[in-house]
Amino acid sequence: MNPESLARPLRVLRVCLHLLVGLLLAVAAVRAVTGPGPRRAAVLAAAVALAVVYAVGVALPLVRRSRPAALAWLAVLTGGWLALLALTPDGVWFAFPLFLLHLHLLPVRWGIVAVAATTVAAVAGVAGHQGALTPGAVIGPAIGAAVSVGTVLGYQALYRESERRRRLIEQLRATRAELAAAEHAAGVLAERERLAREIHDTLAQGLSSIQLLLRAAQRGFPDRLDVAAGHVEQARRTAQDNLVEARRFVRALAPPGLDGATLPAALRRLCDATAAASGLAVRLRVDGTAVRLPTGHEVALLRIAQSALANTVRHAGARRADVTLRYGGRDVVLDVVDDGCGFDVGAAGDRPGGDGGFGLAAMRARAEELGGSLVVESAPGCGARLAVGLARPGTEAAGS
Repeated sequence: MNPESLARPLRVLRVCLHLLVGLLLAVAAVRAVTGPGPRRAAVLAAAVALAVVYAVGVALPLVRRSRPAALAWLAVLTGGWLALLALTPDGVWFAFPLFLLHLHLLPVRWGIVAVAATTVAAVAGVAGHQGALTPGAVIGPAIGAAVSVGTVLGYQALYRESERRRRLIEQLRATRAELAAAEHAAGVLAERERLAREIHDTLAQGLSSIQLLLRAAQRGFPDRLDVAAGHVEQARRTAQDNLVEARRFVRALAPPGLDGATLPAALRRLCDATAAASGLAVRLRVDGTAVRLPTGHEVALLRIAQSALANTVRHAGARRADVTLRYGGRDVVLDVVDDGCGFDVGAAGDRPGGDGGFGLAAMRARAEELGGSLVVESAPGCGARLAVGLARPGTEAAGS
């Protein structure tokens, strides 16, 4: 339960308190007007004055914002109640909302003391009007005081607990955001360093060579045209080699298995290579009409298949693995099933994978980054099934 959910009941309680005060004072005023006795006018005036004091305190922003103003208002309200109680025993009913106000506006210790003093005053007032101290005069105010104290203290404890949880949640969110930002910054820095090394070792070195060759050719003009021509030819070859290197560099951002091949062909090569290297019987089946998917989708599916098969080889002790690639009208689904020893899915969230350290969490992250889903089904001794579904371009996210 958060503070927002507690604030709504608090507003309702305040409205109920206002209605209760108005109702009790109205009953006292009506009974004074309709009942016998020489104090009718005084009781009516005291009830009206008490209602006005209460309404002014509720309406004034100063009372809500300033603690001294709130305490002064509470003191005036308590004095007005004592005057009403001295005039009529009906004033004892106002003690219950007064209990709540004391506990709300005063510190806990002083609030309980004020409630106890108010209870004593209520009992004394009723006993004075009745001419004797009866059990009813004691039990009524005492029960009202106990209920008020229990309600307010319970609510305050619940509110403190919700505040503590809210602060913890905010701290966790802030920490998670900081970690995510730090991981993102570290990833960006690592990628920049990798790209810088690649560019320095390939393109930058080639461009430097071309520059030196062209300068040498420039010095050979016009007297030594044959030497200059040789330098120009070398610069051309260097530029050609660097162009090839740049293309390889760009292609290296995607898995080599997808270089010029379709996803089913890349998966077939993966299955054949896994079978040849491990002795595991790996079978690939393609259902539906194969279509070209975005590079990110094909990279994710191939990487997940690599990781799943690597896990099967290293951990499952399986004899057979079936890889199924199904092209549907709205999605594409990859299934990897083995007949190995299985594992506890709940305890394998961080289990290391086989290819490049891809575990189940990394595979799931790959799928979710593309709006897809990953499902793992396994149990000890029952093999394992991994299924990842990705939406085809232009359709909704794939189901599990």
